[in-house]
Amino acid sequence: MSACCAPSNDRPDDAAHESSTPSRSETLSVELVALPSGEFWMGAPPGDGYETDGEGPVHQVELSEFSVAPTTVTNAEFAAFCDDTGYVTLAERDRWSFVFGGLLPDDFPPTRGVAAAPWWRQVEGSDWRHPAGPHTTYLDGLDHPVVHVTWDDAQAYCSWSGTRLPTEAEWEYAARGGLDRKRFPWGDELEPGGEHRMNVFQGDFPGINTVADGHAGTAPVRSFAPNGFGLHETSGNVWEWCADWFSPETYARESAEGVRVDPTGPAAGTHRVMRGGSYLCHDSYCNRYRVGARSANTPDSAAGNIGFRVAR
Repeated sequence: MSACCAPSNDRPDDAAHESSTPSRSETLSVELVALPSGEFWMGAPPGDGYETDGEGPVHQVELSEFSVAPTTVTNAEFAAFCDDTGYVTLAERDRWSFVFGGLLPDDFPPTRGVAAAPWWRQVEGSDWRHPAGPHTTYLDGLDHPVVHVTWDDAQAYCSWSGTRLPTEAEWEYAARGGLDRKRFPWGDELEPGGEHRMNVFQGDFPGINTVADGHAGTAPVRSFAPNGFGLHETSGNVWEWCADWFSPETYARESAEGVRVDPTGPAAGTHRVMRGGSYLCHDSYCNRYRVGARSANTPDSAAGNIGFRVAR
């Protein structure tokens, strides 16, 4: 997948599996929204996105009832998990992660960039506790989405909280909020009436961010109005890990099989699905903030715009 969305980490194969799976919390209460079973049209029509992402064809999916969190997991919630279990994320163990260069101060020491996306900087000391580098702290944004978490880190949180990651189909069904074949959780217009409905990059990417939507980096959860199901920020803010392995051929295969019931994606792969876009998406190079858009990354990848929400 394109490094513009979120860069992939290049780590040894065994590096992502050093932390043990934490025990389930016996006292935690997780806020979830119950969603009814139903059918919906999944995917995006031709010309609306990126053919190489496998966004089409649009196809019918039937889902059983499930529950999903109204927001992504916050720093405060992830801190409770780490405090209770002693869990250490991969970025913490490796002592670095990727930070958007535009969030670093002008006098920040030189950093290594990503060749295909030089705005991504490999910053020593960045992790979920220090989301924009070692000079920052999650304590300044307890209600912000936790970031710098790998797919494996998200799975560990789910094991502790008695939840799971949503499947890609569940994620899109929930993100649409009951609307049929619309581009965004609120309809087809990007900014209806000139109103910003999500946190994405404003201005001339990557150098000039006007912050017209009020947020240079992540926004606190519930900053924007919920969709029809009561879910917040299913477009923009942070990418959200899903349970499925990624393949650009998934939709073509599934559409040929008729209405799919509770699909879970390919049996194996190298990348896990990410959905929703982030505060770095911009129409000039990446409009993957649409609810039908897809992206993916390796399960051991972490960056300052990758988070997750839970389901059950």
